[in-house]
Amino acid sequence: MTIVISFLAILLLIVLSAFFNVSETSLTAASRARMHALEEDGNVAAALVNKVLSRPEKMIGTVLLGNTLVDVLAAALASHIAVDLYGEVGVAYATGIITILIVIFAAVLPKTYALAYSDRVALIVAPIMQGLIYVLTPFTRAVEFIVRNILILTPGKADDEANILAAHEEIRGTIDLQAREGTVAKGDAEMLGGILDLGDLQVADIMVHRTKMETLDIDEPPAKIIDQIMRSQYTRMPLWKDEPENIVGVLHSKDLLQALSRNDWQPEKLDIAKSATEPWFVPDTTTLRDQLNQFLKKKIQMALVVDEYGEVQGLITLEDILEEIVGQITDEHDNPDSHIRLQSDGTVNVDGTVAIRDINRHLDWDLPDDEATTIAGLVIHEAQTIPEPGQVFTFHGYRFEILRKSRNRIMALRIKPIATSPVQSSTARSSG
Repeated sequence: MTIVISFLAILLLIVLSAFFNVSETSLTAASRARMHALEEDGNVAAALVNKVLSRPEKMIGTVLLGNTLVDVLAAALASHIAVDLYGEVGVAYATGIITILIVIFAAVLPKTYALAYSDRVALIVAPIMQGLIYVLTPFTRAVEFIVRNILILTPGKADDEANILAAHEEIRGTIDLQAREGTVAKGDAEMLGGILDLGDLQVADIMVHRTKMETLDIDEPPAKIIDQIMRSQYTRMPLWKDEPENIVGVLHSKDLLQALSRNDWQPEKLDIAKSATEPWFVPDTTTLRDQLNQFLKKKIQMALVVDEYGEVQGLITLEDILEEIVGQITDEHDNPDSHIRLQSDGTVNVDGTVAIRDINRHLDWDLPDDEATTIAGLVIHEAQTIPEPGQVFTFHGYRFEILRKSRNRIMALRIKPIATSPVQSSTARSSG
């Protein structure tokens, strides 16, 4: 009779061990977002799950304490029964049998089930776990005290930045994984990745370079300025005086039309300077996240980008930043994008000023953009020289042929993805 009771006690202890394991796995694997949504809908069990997870050290302490206790008791009872039946050698039998039972029925099986149905199981075990946490609080507090004093010796707040970076990379890795598995659409994954990139990119990385800016000479006759604006695809254009780098204002087509209306639609009566607004200058090192916040705060959609010496380097608009998230935005007034031209032989002709990020997104390539912003800049960086038309370079698994050059600027290139060995793809080579 005593042996039967002992066997039943061992079975109960294995069940308790399985409960602790299934609770730990399901609660840690449960979707916090789903639990939060369920709690908002009034689900009491979800609220308990969130409460348990709000103090993970208490939950872990309770699980470890309970699991260790029941496993040790089960092993002790099994050894006692085995010694009574088989003598000293029974300890070996008991150790082997109880280990197999605990591994299979108290660990692997419940943990596997908990991983497969983590949300459902977490909602079931949370009320019981909350009660156990309350009952075992005196013991877990002692464990927490010991753990906290040990953790004082480990890295703490000084590593917060590294922890944030790790969380940032974990989110990005999760997005990439979900995209590969088909859970998240490719376009959605790119948008989520674009949001994460806003803190890493600077306005200099995506601005319209000064050589590509459409600007107006404020001293030109008003009729000519109106004609230039009507021919342009842009509604806002910088105004310069004396020299193109001296930006003195920004002219909006709507403000110009209002001024024309007030002057009986007679251009010669216009004072262009009065219709312009003050230019807004921002440093080229401003992050896109900060610039986006400033655009929203100031309710201004265009800014001039200047370097450390105050020289205008280009301009950036709210649309430029949004395109980093959602991709190219076009309307009926935009000119067709001819900067990236696919060829029938599998090559791609691109302008030298095309941003590496744009061509990567457009063609799903993986050209590096750490050392250069544009395709031309990447070629010059890798070649360590300003190449001539006709030269060919191979690096990073792509073949670059220089098509046109103006002074020291690469105007056009032909690019083709190729299969290269790791050594060949990491070094540049050229041919005349």
